[in-house]
Amino acid sequence: MKNQYRTWLGEKRGRLAVRSFAEKGWKSYYVETLDEAKQLLFETLLPTKVSVGLGGSETLAAMDILPVLRNGQYKLYDRYNCADHFEVCRDSLMADYFLTGANALTMNGEMVNIDCSGSRVAAMAYGPRHVIVVAGVNKLVNTVDEAIARVRAIAPMNCLRNNHKTPCTESGVCADCNIPARMCNQLLITYNAQKFSGKYTLILINEELGF
Repeated sequence: MKNQYRTWLGEKRGRLAVRSFAEKGWKSYYVETLDEAKQLLFETLLPTKVSVGLGGSETLAAMDILPVLRNGQYKLYDRYNCADHFEVCRDSLMADYFLTGANALTMNGEMVNIDCSGSRVAAMAYGPRHVIVVAGVNKLVNTVDEAIARVRAIAPMNCLRNNHKTPCTESGVCADCNIPARMCNQLLITYNAQKFSGKYTLILINEELGF
């Protein structure tokens, strides 16, 4: 059951953040639930007969979008069902649409992401014609510095999810490690979306999603 006060605060902050992203050139939408986000994605934002790439995302997994994307109406570069993950990620750089989550979003309309290989942040920065980001209000912070701190704080969970043998999976605290298994290698800060009008879309959900 949702806490009514957290829900109230999530709506207030979510609507303010959506306004900030819109002012910076994003198409931005506020919704209350995952179901509303999924409906918005498939009924309004994502046309059929297009190619689609994916960034690894717990939020997208919670939306359960793969069955729809695999129904034959899309050309899906399926990172979760492929013979060569590296090649699928390369193909995704030229997709019509790239769907992904976000590590952190600021109330001022900035987005911060850290990657292992860089395939996700590369696609978010350049390549696909359209990038759709889906995130819960738990990803909202006040500043870029807080966003980077948030990413480091959640890094141990991400390493554990991907079975990377890093010091943080033992301690639960980012050690800024210098080993081949390190996941935090590529940092992308998206300050503004005005340069490519219509490229970036945000769906902000009033739920605690991902990490």
